[in-house]
Amino acid sequence: MGLQHVKLSSYYVVHLPEADDFDFWRERARVLVQCEVPPDRIAWVEPGGSGDLFAHGDRNMPVTPADARPVRANRRFVSLARNAILHSDPERFALLYRLLWRLQANPRMMEDKADTDVRRVEDLAKNVRRDSHKMHAFVRFRLVESEDEGLGEHYVAWFEPEHHILRANAGFFMRRFSNMRWSILTPRGSLHWDGSSMSEGPPAQRSDAPGGDPMEDLWRSYYAAIFNPARLKVGAMLKEMPKKYWKNMPEAALIPELIAGAQNREAAMVAKGKSVFSGEFEKRPDTLEAIDKAIHACRKCPIGALDNHAVMGEGPRDAALMIVGEQPGDHEDQAGRPFVGPAGKLLDQHLDRAGIDRRSAYVTNAVKHFKYVPKIVRGGKRRLHQNPQAKEIDTCRWWIEAERAIVQPKLVLAMGASAARGLLGRTVSISKVRGVPIPLEDGSELWVTAHPSYLLRLDGPAREEQARLFDADLAAVKARLGEVAG
Repeated sequence: MGLQHVKLSSYYVVHLPEADDFDFWRERARVLVQCEVPPDRIAWVEPGGSGDLFAHGDRNMPVTPADARPVRANRRFVSLARNAILHSDPERFALLYRLLWRLQANPRMMEDKADTDVRRVEDLAKNVRRDSHKMHAFVRFRLVESEDEGLGEHYVAWFEPEHHILRANAGFFMRRFSNMRWSILTPRGSLHWDGSSMSEGPPAQRSDAPGGDPMEDLWRSYYAAIFNPARLKVGAMLKEMPKKYWKNMPEAALIPELIAGAQNREAAMVAKGKSVFSGEFEKRPDTLEAIDKAIHACRKCPIGALDNHAVMGEGPRDAALMIVGEQPGDHEDQAGRPFVGPAGKLLDQHLDRAGIDRRSAYVTNAVKHFKYVPKIVRGGKRRLHQNPQAKEIDTCRWWIEAERAIVQPKLVLAMGASAARGLLGRTVSISKVRGVPIPLEDGSELWVTAHPSYLLRLDGPAREEQARLFDADLAAVKARLGEVAG
């Protein structure tokens, strides 16, 4: 593979024609890898940047030898690189080349989630995807008056992306607003669609965009009408819609007032609902059969109103160990039994490895119904799992506490943060409390670990590490069971 005429003292500068030109970068990177030019001998320069005056320029790129080996780059690398190269980090080109260089010796390197370079590229790609999402959500077109009546209406939007995402998202707006004549202006460039063709323009300033139009009053009225105070989470809203975007969104002026009104309404609802809620649950069932019947009729939270079935716990009534998961999944909902799907099969494997007989444990869930969202996919409908909210978990604490009072286990194993909250009434960090017994008010002990479904979502070294921790947690529970039983 080696090229003898490429000297280690050679230092190359690659000038990129555009900051988001992945194809240009890929072609230059392929040549440099095949010519065995190491990462520390290359400088990648964006438009407007400056290179080393004493370095070889683009015209002096090395020539690929006839016997050069093909460059190895798996699909995961290419997918991440296409997004990461849109980031504004000036070191992204060097980072991607370094990864490509290392891939030639280690083709499976992209599977190593602990690798610093791999994690950095994943972070860059994630930030770019988030910036694109913000652009899709927060671009607001305003009608501008046109001097030429024959051109029709023209809509202009101002947006300030953090990264070089403008051209990458042109297709989204072209498809969504194909019948409009519009322009998107940004400090990094501009896009113009005339209804049939797309063109690019130079960077713009905020003053180039219009300040408002009569349609905004209608849009603000619509936004106020659909604002749902019952689903308001200020922290989550600010995370998804940071305040820096508000100045370009006509509805944003209403947000402080809507938030204040929602908080006042929530306080009144809580005050009114306390007595009602306690009245609905004034007598706790004293048998597992009564709990089973009651949870099938329970509609105290939105999950119970879905098209699903309550899933009761199962196991000995005097079990020394109670195992608590988050909620039933699709398989459990259909079978009417806890932990019979993929997560349940994985749990069985780890329990066997730890020497714990599942048949001797009482197995249940913190939430009794399957929470999901329906989705149409190829081949039919699917129900996609959704995590229960804190209020939904807290509502179901009534049932898990009733089960505990009847079974009276000596140890309770909570798998996942939702299960832990169902037992403690508060959210805890699994990494901080796992492996340490937490005394409960009835004299039993709570042990917290990850949920088996978390392991199923991982692969490679990350899954191996989490499986090792899961096994260690189960081994500690097994040892403690021997102590309390003695």
